[in-house]
Amino acid sequence: MRTANSIVVYEHESLKADNIRLTTDQLKSLQAYYGEKGVPFFSLIHNGVKFNEYVGVIQVGNTTIEVLPKADKQADEATWRTMLISMLKATGIFEVRATSSSSLKLRANSILDLYFELFLSELEGLLHRGLVKKYRTDEGNCKTLKGSILFPKHLRQNVLHKERFYVRHTAYDVHHQLHEILYKALKLVQRINTNPLLFSRAATLSLWFPEMDDIRVSESTFTRLHYDRKTEPYRKSMEIARLLLLNFHPDLSRGSNHVLALMFDMNLLWERFIYISLFREFAKTHPSFHVHPQARKRFWKPEMGYTASIRPDIVVETDGHECVVLDTKWKNLQGQRPADDDLKQLFVYHKYFTANKVALVYPGEFATVKGNYFDPDGNEAPEKCSLIGISVQHDVGKWQKEIGENISSWMQSTSKQPIQQS
Repeated sequence: MRTANSIVVYEHESLKADNIRLTTDQLKSLQAYYGEKGVPFFSLIHNGVKFNEYVGVIQVGNTTIEVLPKADKQADEATWRTMLISMLKATGIFEVRATSSSSLKLRANSILDLYFELFLSELEGLLHRGLVKKYRTDEGNCKTLKGSILFPKHLRQNVLHKERFYVRHTAYDVHHQLHEILYKALKLVQRINTNPLLFSRAATLSLWFPEMDDIRVSESTFTRLHYDRKTEPYRKSMEIARLLLLNFHPDLSRGSNHVLALMFDMNLLWERFIYISLFREFAKTHPSFHVHPQARKRFWKPEMGYTASIRPDIVVETDGHECVVLDTKWKNLQGQRPADDDLKQLFVYHKYFTANKVALVYPGEFATVKGNYFDPDGNEAPEKCSLIGISVQHDVGKWQKEIGENISSWMQSTSKQPIQQS
């Protein structure tokens, strides 16, 4: 589907340049963004692109390509968009402080609009509280004597200007790296925003925010940042600024089809969502259940080199020293068998974690399938592996509650139902 300056597709779908959905220039920009090394978000096909398991938004020039998840064919675009945003909020990706979250108004718009509004809201909060000042060292020609005179530069530059002094001095003001990064991100939002509801807010902030020098930013710029008691409120706005600035790729050849990609691996998002849902639900209803994400154990080590590890998605332990292992898969089985490699992987988890049960957790509506592995003699072994389907709910609160109830019910059940052989 396409609306004005907006294209909506689903994961694993293709998008071709036909000047109706995607123009030739936009495809060339995506191809340039893909480059020689490629990107994980999509692959190139003849006269188009094919999206992978990543969802989110890619903005090309003034056109926004929204990639939505889809675990079944029943829900519409609005439902999947709301579901995706709810999952991102539930997992903390849209986590905001209470003082700023109340100002978010774009509840059901694209992820890009939400990030823009969240950034502007955080910036408004910082301005309202007052921008943090820092000490910095500055040098240059001044009409008053302050600091220390740098005599070599003073003699070179002020032979004809006896009233000036070339000095190095300490200043205490708002001109420091944190504000330079935020100013650069604000100008980027002004440049690429296409939502008319945000134009005036971005323009107003640009007038109120002190003008800063244009700086070059990279990943190391953000890794070197340190926060203290005064600058801790900047952390969320800096995270969004990092996301926007490092994922923006200007169109150097044509000048109009810039690319900004904010994409999320749906498999990782599903894993995180299941973990957060279980953690919250078990804390209320089953305090004896303890949930751990990606518990790691050493698996193999060569004579020279690094040790290989196994790391299941979720491990649940009980006060009674029982253990179950869950591996999440964002895939609609549609009545099919799971991949053999997944079943073998769960068998390894069973052994290494001395688990009572293991399971593959999928989105979808189907009754839990319980089954046993076999020993080398062809007899049923005590090791069990189940398939658990979690139906997608429109209400994220009910969805998370259902996840907790389904998993806890499976953990406490003892019935067996062999996995059907093909």
